[in-house]
Amino acid sequence: MTKVYVSTVIPAPAAEVWKIVRNFNGLPSWTPFVAESRIEHNAPPDQIGCIRNFSLRNGGRIRERLLALSDYDMSCTYAILESPMPLTDYIATLSLTPVTDGNATFAEWQAEFDCAPEREAALVRDIGTGVFQAGLTALKQRFGR
Repeated sequence: MTKVYVSTVIPAPAAEVWKIVRNFNGLPSWTPFVAESRIEHNAPPDQIGCIRNFSLRNGGRIRERLLALSDYDMSCTYAILESPMPLTDYIATLSLTPVTDGNATFAEWQAEFDCAPEREAALVRDIGTGVFQAGLTALKQRFGR
């Protein structure tokens, strides 16, 4: 299993950040790499098992299934069903934790997956920097501090 982990502190209350990221269909509104997204079969975007189907700005298409969503824990877990990336068994979790000193948010985005050993370093870099860090950086910028 290959692991990717990225974290940051977002200078905004966790409840405010959660309002943005809890929408499983909301990637185009806060990430720089997603062009458009839709939930298949018109399912609600917070329904466990729903599938988001989205296109990347670089032309790729990804389908992901929502596995868990917790307003209490401010976390969501999802699996990739189809992707142009050469990986399998991909499970990721995005979670937020309130930072009481300064009313900020500790954000963590992590994934585990299988891939060919020769692809591991590139996938860890691409997912860690190009997806997770890019998304968290966009969230920080969105809250303007």
